[in-house]
Amino acid sequence: MAGLNARIGRAAATGLLAGAVSGVALLAGEVLAAKARRYAKPTMGLALRTSMGKLSSPTLRLVLLGDSAAIGVGVEWLSETVGGQLARLLAEGGTESGERHVLLSSVGVAGSRSADLATQVARALLGDRPDVAVVLIGAHDATSLRSPEESAELLGQAVRRLRDAGVRVVVGTCPDLGALRAIAPPLRQVAGVLGRRMAKAQTKAVVAAGGAVVDLGEETGAVFRADAGTFCYDGFHPSADGYRVWAHALYPAVAKAAMSGV
Repeated sequence: MAGLNARIGRAAATGLLAGAVSGVALLAGEVLAAKARRYAKPTMGLALRTSMGKLSSPTLRLVLLGDSAAIGVGVEWLSETVGGQLARLLAEGGTESGERHVLLSSVGVAGSRSADLATQVARALLGDRPDVAVVLIGAHDATSLRSPEESAELLGQAVRRLRDAGVRVVVGTCPDLGALRAIAPPLRQVAGVLGRRMAKAQTKAVVAAGGAVVDLGEETGAVFRADAGTFCYDGFHPSADGYRVWAHALYPAVAKAAMSGV
């Protein structure tokens, strides 16, 4: 009986080891496949500075910082980007009279991580000070396995610098990476867990630094999971519909920041 138990134990251990190796191999294969996909690139025709609304209306300077989401990778027209759609919403309903003149700019860079925000903050503060900054960051930190706490600390430092300069800040946290079509299961589920950990750490750091937080994963993840049309052709970057979903999720916090004093 002891010999039988030993053989069963060895067989179970061998099975577990084989399963683990197989799982690692599967994940490694999916990582390589994800890296080999053709991803959308920034469209050079997208203006990084524009204005919306009547010139006679109160002026609001809005700047976006962060990764590809801050410049609209995945769409072709400025009006389709999250910044363009936010600017339109603010221009149409940003004051009691229902209108604002919004000066929109972006200093975001595709592929950015939280470590890149220091340079972006310096660029954002050149010239006329923005009234409101929207920061969209975290996906590349999570997918490159950066420590959530370290990435969030860098984000918090960026928010604090903006707040010290008199800028109201709204951060859209790491989106729901478990909704990405560019990544196959089970790697997609792993990415989802990493994204949620990143968003949680970001929320704590941003609040501590004096910024407002919109949990994009919590607010919009279900929509992205249910509707493939919220992604552009690469299954990674949002489409115009996806950016619209984000813009509407961000709008209440951005409008509140626009109406409040420093």
